[in-house]
Amino acid sequence: MSSQQTITRHELQQAMDDELRVSAFKDYTVNGLQVEGRSDIRRVLTGVTACQALLDEAVAWNADAVIVHHGYFWKNEPVSVTGMKRKRFATLLQHDMNLFAYHLPLDAHPTLGNNACLGARLGVAAPQCLDGELGQGILWMGAPDATLGSVELAGRIAAALGRQPLLIPGHEREIRQIAWCTGGAQDMLPLAAEAGADAFVSGEISERTTHMAREMGISYIAAGHHATERDGVRALGEWVAARFGLEHRFVDIDNPA
Repeated sequence: MSSQQTITRHELQQAMDDELRVSAFKDYTVNGLQVEGRSDIRRVLTGVTACQALLDEAVAWNADAVIVHHGYFWKNEPVSVTGMKRKRFATLLQHDMNLFAYHLPLDAHPTLGNNACLGARLGVAAPQCLDGELGQGILWMGAPDATLGSVELAGRIAAALGRQPLLIPGHEREIRQIAWCTGGAQDMLPLAAEAGADAFVSGEISERTTHMAREMGISYIAAGHHATERDGVRALGEWVAARFGLEHRFVDIDNPA
């Protein structure tokens, strides 16, 4: 989308904060504006993680703002601005670019969120948003639009996300209910089993996950933390561009994890 329309940094932040209901969430990080840059916004670049490669793309494209799902200032991380962190901050500050990050609010949004987008890719017509481990609506469940076994569901995910997921089959029955939570939510598997799901899809897998799935009789699919969380931030960027007439570009920095 090409446009010369411009809004202020404050207008952009307020619109995204309101749409994603930032104030309703208790999170591990800061949601919203993380690094302040220029006041006028015309070009917005989005990506999953505010890594150096994404920032370099933003500089090359002359972006005014970068919007990500995984930003900085995580709970318990070192606070010193040295090494890798110093280079990232220097890139943003030297080029006067704004950095916005939305974590749990972007997981939970009913249309723009990572889970809503993954549900659409899974072929779930009317998903139900469950309470979730954090009580913030990040565990979803619904019925597939076709008869599927665990292998067929894994194949559907591979085609949708462009990568081969890891399948831990917990049974051989038909998948009548799928539960999912994007990213590193493998330990929500017991909640999915208790809710009656036949399969649980998330991003990552831990050593314990295999045994839990087998013993609870629920199939587990690790589809990739990055792969399951590409769509939310891209949808947010498209929403911003459509609402304000800004230029938007999504950049996918490949990550096999």
